[in-house]
Amino acid sequence: MRGYVIAVDDTQPERPLREIAARSGRQGAFTSAMLPSLRWAATHYIAPLSTVLGRSAPPNLPKGAPGPRTTRLPGAGGVLAEWGTRQIEQGRRRTGYLLTGDPLEAAMSAITPIVAAGSNVIVTAPTVVEARETGAALQAAYGARVHMATSDESAAVRTTAWGRLSAPTGAIVVGTREVAFWGKEGLGLVVVLDEGRRAYKSPRTPTLHVRDVFRRRALIERFGLLLTGSVPTTEAMAGGVEIFRFAHRIWSHVDIDDRSGRDFGSGMIGDRTLQALTALGPTGTAFVLVPRRGGTFRCARCRELRKCPGCGAMLDRAGYCARCDQTTPACTACGGRRFEGLGGGVTRIVDDLSRVFRGSVGPAADGYRIGVGTERDLVGLDPVDLAVVVDPDGGILAPNYRAGEDALRLLARTVLAAKPGRGRRALVQTSLPDHPVMSTLRTGDPIPFLQDVLRERAATGFPPVGELIAVESDDPDATPVLAEAAGDGVLLGPAPEGDRYRWLIQGPDLSRVRIRLRSAVQRLRDGGSSVRVDADPVDL
Repeated sequence: MRGYVIAVDDTQPERPLREIAARSGRQGAFTSAMLPSLRWAATHYIAPLSTVLGRSAPPNLPKGAPGPRTTRLPGAGGVLAEWGTRQIEQGRRRTGYLLTGDPLEAAMSAITPIVAAGSNVIVTAPTVVEARETGAALQAAYGARVHMATSDESAAVRTTAWGRLSAPTGAIVVGTREVAFWGKEGLGLVVVLDEGRRAYKSPRTPTLHVRDVFRRRALIERFGLLLTGSVPTTEAMAGGVEIFRFAHRIWSHVDIDDRSGRDFGSGMIGDRTLQALTALGPTGTAFVLVPRRGGTFRCARCRELRKCPGCGAMLDRAGYCARCDQTTPACTACGGRRFEGLGGGVTRIVDDLSRVFRGSVGPAADGYRIGVGTERDLVGLDPVDLAVVVDPDGGILAPNYRAGEDALRLLARTVLAAKPGRGRRALVQTSLPDHPVMSTLRTGDPIPFLQDVLRERAATGFPPVGELIAVESDDPDATPVLAEAAGDGVLLGPAPEGDRYRWLIQGPDLSRVRIRLRSAVQRLRDGGSSVRVDADPVDL
């Protein structure tokens, strides 16, 4: 059995311990300086310490620490270069936030002084595709200092990358969320690209979030942390960060097509969108985003959007609210009972556009000049001349406390697909032209919107002001055990979810609950129940 040494003590135990059979490799997987961070992660995410310790080790046995490499470094200048230099010269390990839609070139200004001083850098990307693009750009600038460590790389390649972080070598390792516990010696800076992406949240135990793990590690182990994104998360904002921005607008101008007054049955694509696509000519490119979340509905008589009278969330065609668990069969404005859907899937949008642009429209993954796709197709998308969003209202009105924040982040990513340049622009079709999300798109500045969201969270106690823990089990009778662990926290549930049940624990500080929940979960598992704990859940 593979194990990890976490302490050395010459006290004789009551029962004799087994002898250690052998030592694996030539060096340890972590240091004593890292151990407090790893213990925090095990407690916070209610995971076995051994599981967390295993995430700090490479796939193969680590060999001896490598020596430093000497290569030419790109130049660095500006405020980020000064910030990076302060991390080294003054030992000021602070968290910065680079507010931009194209962060890598600016982030390199902070990276250069770190590696020049012989310290190591970790750069994380949300997906393997984006990590490879990032790695290629960094290799062009830093050469052999850059090492890849995505889940698609071989065990040997990942172990080599881990080895470069086991000593101060001036190395740069590019990876995805799997490298959250890497960096044994000489770690000077971590850069998290587009920190608000959901891909940074692990679905498996420990259900870590890369941003939160590195933030805690930076505080304990004292290295610099640079978060980046076009729309920061409220968690990043609430933690207090030094924000760097180089322009008032994060994205270029956005046209809002108000579809609230359109005629019943007039189709998914508005006239303004058709005109914009036509104006591209035979060579112009476009991406049309179809949000995955279920579409919104509107009253056929008065054209009022179908929203819950209690909480304002969207209702489905039958009038059901997933947040309030209530059904409102008639229109709350006029009493009408006939409704039309405002959204459609990729296939329907392709069919509608193909009637006008035959042969030029198809799924984005197939390389059409006018590509239609979902959020998944934004990854690796080449810059386009026109970015269009069809009916994002379902995401904005979703029955989730993060709905507006998440919708704005997706819209910003889509808008940024139309890189700044002459003739390039973005167009959003919506029946909510006056919603704060749309107002923020117009201004190009997400900070005031997020400050308002934080004030709302303070009133409701939702994260990041309060804390949440989700527990899933196949045992509907787990409530008494979970209630005992919740203590002063509020236990909600159980709510059926497929063939399982889900509970939520809410409170201003759940640190003690996490400790009690560890033994409660073990009791349920010992009784034959299947249990999954999601600390800091993204979806409720």
